[in-house]
Amino acid sequence: MKLALQPPGLAAALSAFRFPLSAFRPLVLLLLALTSSVLADSVLDSKHNLSISGPGIIRAATETEICIFCHTPHRATSELPLWNHALSVGPYTPYASTTLKATVGQPTGASKLCLSCHDGTVALGMVNSRPTPIQMQNGASFMPIGRTRLGTDLSDDHPVSFTYDSLLASRQGELRDPTTLNNHVRVDHNSQMQCTSCHDPHNDQYGKFLVEDNSASALCLECHIPNFWPTSAHRLSSKTWSGTGPNPWPHTDARTVAANACENCHAPHTAGTPQRLMNFAVEEQNCTSCHAGSVASQNVAAEFNKMSVHPIAINRGSHDPMEDPVNPATRHVTCVDCHNPHAANSGPGVGQNISGALTGVRGINASGSPIPVITHEYELCFRCHADSMTRGQALVPRQYPETNTRLEFAATANSFHPVIAAGRNPNVPSLIAPLTAGSLIACSDCHNNNQGSHTGGTGPNGPHGSTYTPLLERNLALVDFQPENQLTYALCYKCHDSNKLLYSPTSGNDKEVAMHKKHVVDKNVACTTCHDSHGSRTTSHLINFNPNYVSANGGSIQFLDRGTFHGSCTLTCHTIPHDNSAY
Repeated sequence: MKLALQPPGLAAALSAFRFPLSAFRPLVLLLLALTSSVLADSVLDSKHNLSISGPGIIRAATETEICIFCHTPHRATSELPLWNHALSVGPYTPYASTTLKATVGQPTGASKLCLSCHDGTVALGMVNSRPTPIQMQNGASFMPIGRTRLGTDLSDDHPVSFTYDSLLASRQGELRDPTTLNNHVRVDHNSQMQCTSCHDPHNDQYGKFLVEDNSASALCLECHIPNFWPTSAHRLSSKTWSGTGPNPWPHTDARTVAANACENCHAPHTAGTPQRLMNFAVEEQNCTSCHAGSVASQNVAAEFNKMSVHPIAINRGSHDPMEDPVNPATRHVTCVDCHNPHAANSGPGVGQNISGALTGVRGINASGSPIPVITHEYELCFRCHADSMTRGQALVPRQYPETNTRLEFAATANSFHPVIAAGRNPNVPSLIAPLTAGSLIACSDCHNNNQGSHTGGTGPNGPHGSTYTPLLERNLALVDFQPENQLTYALCYKCHDSNKLLYSPTSGNDKEVAMHKKHVVDKNVACTTCHDSHGSRTTSHLINFNPNYVSANGGSIQFLDRGTFHGSCTLTCHTIPHDNSAY
């Protein structure tokens, strides 16, 4: 129980015992100290004191009673507890989302009472115990427009008036069983979550009438237990806003990522996006508000202005957590398709193991089956670049077209870059140490930021954007007649020593080296004219000719593998016939 004793009443009570007041001075001082502390937590010194004595800018013109705006001992409405304020008639548009398992209807219980002021449809002074409305100062009869005026559309507010029980916690997932809630957050007598589960209308000691301090989203985490959250950067980061660009946290007083926690991305009331209560209506802005260099150390947002990008600005608003992960209704790519904001962290990737940035993301495994949490980077890429029905055309046409990267990299293919499994060819003398014929690589070894750390740059890593198409970390000529040099085939030369490929035979591969030099250096034939960078399901050594330059000879376009470092071609290349030409 909260004491609200006032000194005159205390003095009168003591004098009734006919003792001099001075005899009780120590007790009086103690009680006054307790009283001042308690009053700071009571409705008296809060914005809910709408009487003329209230501290807020919204208050009555002459009314001195404090509780009357909500309660009355006489002539109360039928609502408990002794409710006095006129109720709104609604109807309300409740919160809804594709991931919500609770049944949310019209507001009930305490939420209906709170909304009688906070939906802004009923005058603040409309009380049942008075024949006329209580007049407010400055003509402010209704809840002023702002974040606390919720309106009748509650779809952008945290859901209320739904049954929150153990069954819901089990069905919904990532929710705490309500039987384990602390004494601050409570459901009502009908086991329903209400406004009063998070707000105490009589106590504003924590601000916003919250039932407990919400620093680092402590209040949110009383109910919500997101997977991977304990190690997430959004929980742990001490980064703060630099002051440049838009304020990423305009609705909070917290000033670090860790202190904002859930509210880095979410707003419990009047959210920018109804489903999942995101801060901003434009989906990507919920990420770029921090990841544009004003909070996060790297400016990821700028990468999407480059020539080749993952096109996050196309088909905005199409992503849904419940969508088909391979063939959604509308093809799209968003930040949260590749990153789980509840899980992402700064941990490095080791070998083929994913980096912390990709923690907790769903994907498709090498056999084509959906998996809830990826462990290999390619499993994420396969979401869009494998079995998708709308994955698009290859930039380089092929004799044997294949745009399903899962099949291109499959261990059952005749040849492939070793993304899923070690390559089939045990003799690759051009590899630069520490790479060997048994090494594995990741998609991002080739598809990455051209200014990231892998190229010696200082930009963010990852295939957000690149100046080299298609999202290549380094340049790679995709057409013929380009002079051979370190820039033209920089991507190939990242792993393959150009000197060993073109000039210096090793291990008895002199004919192969001579043939590479003849085509690439002397004739300016691109690497990609003969080799398919991902893999070839049909032939060895990644051979899959580009028909823009290679045509039939005698009705045949054929490469025959003649053993280690030897082969032959039957085809026409740039009008020059090859009739079982061997090397």
